[in-house]
Amino acid sequence: MDYSRTERADRLAAEYVLGTMSGRARRRFETLLPAHPQLRRSVNEWQERLVPLADVMPEVLPSPQVWQALQRRLFAASADAALAAQGLSGWWQRLAVWRGLTAFATVAALSLGIWLAQPLPVNPPIVIVMAAQPGTPQGLQNASFVVSVAGDGRSLVFKPLAQLPVGLDKALELWALPGQGAPRSLGLVSADGATTVLRQQLLKGTAAFAVSVEPPGGSPTGAPTGPVISVGKLQT
Repeated sequence: MDYSRTERADRLAAEYVLGTMSGRARRRFETLLPAHPQLRRSVNEWQERLVPLADVMPEVLPSPQVWQALQRRLFAASADAALAAQGLSGWWQRLAVWRGLTAFATVAALSLGIWLAQPLPVNPPIVIVMAAQPGTPQGLQNASFVVSVAGDGRSLVFKPLAQLPVGLDKALELWALPGQGAPRSLGLVSADGATTVLRQQLLKGTAAFAVSVEPPGGSPTGAPTGPVISVGKLQT
């Protein structure tokens, strides 16, 4: 999904800030935030729109006539009967309840605005530049890429620095290389645009990333079968 589109990012950010996004969708959105500047900008813009909720307005007490009209409209004949039976003391008790509810609503709005105004606790992404390898096949000598891994290690954005003529009969596959042991496939990636990869613990045991040229469906063996055209080490 292309999260760089302003309309889509704005809709998702609105659902996130207003609290209508919940459960797995909310957790996935928070995972995507570090790697997508447009999503972060949209969230900040929605937070700024709701900050005025935190403005504390001075308390203004309505006149007794206004309160009496409100009581009659809300409670009809029962309100008049109660006033007649209880006298002014009952009316003042109901007035205190309404004032208490108004104060509670003001405090709730203030608390919501302050909470929304707080910046999201986002760790900075880890950026790895992948350089072309010696012996790269003809036409792929510019096989340079940049990988931006979210600070929580659960998503990355892969992007080529130049468009590569891979061809219809080949595909690029991204690998996580451990310090020791077999590489782990992270799936196929685009040769001419950004690719988002979602995995749990992307950085766990990962010492470097590599890109290989594979058949259209990816490596049939679970390990690189074509030439490895680019490698980027993870700096720790």
